[in-house]
Amino acid sequence: MNKLTQIAVGALFSVSALMSSTAVAEGDVSFNVGYVSEYYFRGILQKNSSASAGADYENGGFYVGTWAADVGDGLEVDLYAGYGFETEAGFSASVGFTGYYYTGEFDDTYEEVNLNLGYSWISLEYSVGEWDGFGTPSDYDFFGLTIDPGNGFYGTFGAFGDEADGEYFEIGYGTTVAELDIGIAAIFSSEELSDQADSAGNPDESQAIIFSIGKSF
Repeated sequence: MNKLTQIAVGALFSVSALMSSTAVAEGDVSFNVGYVSEYYFRGILQKNSSASAGADYENGGFYVGTWAADVGDGLEVDLYAGYGFETEAGFSASVGFTGYYYTGEFDDTYEEVNLNLGYSWISLEYSVGEWDGFGTPSDYDFFGLTIDPGNGFYGTFGAFGDEADGEYFEIGYGTTVAELDIGIAAIFSSEELSDQADSAGNPDESQAIIFSIGKSF
């Protein structure tokens, strides 16, 4: 864990301890389950056909949660915490920490600090993190821009930097039917993020259509 991550984790846990000792009963707890035809994260295919489940706690802007998904060789288990707010004028901001951990050999640990800003339809994400790399650590950052007009449609552009490279574009639509969250998305990934190859066996840009279903309670 790099120094920046250590500072962020320490600060978040300090806030967590303070809030848990004063107003735990006022917080909201929620749970979620879901399924996707293909599990993509930031334009990278993780697994075809994946189920997931998670739990979240929120109290006065502070949040903490966990989420797990089937990645074939074991589970991906995410832990996250942070603080966010939104003004009456529609401006929002949050800062947090996310760790991605694996029970098998599918991948190695990622830990990152996340900054999010939003106004009206537009939200920005900037994350800086470290990948353990099975004994060869490397640093990365990620920038994401999402446009969400609030009618179910959205579009996201994301790009990696530092010691990582690649970008993707995602456009999708989500709605609720019979208390189930239903979604469809198209994802276009650059060759650096792609799982596909051309006729010569070289990495090639990829496209995918993803279907999802989930429920929160």
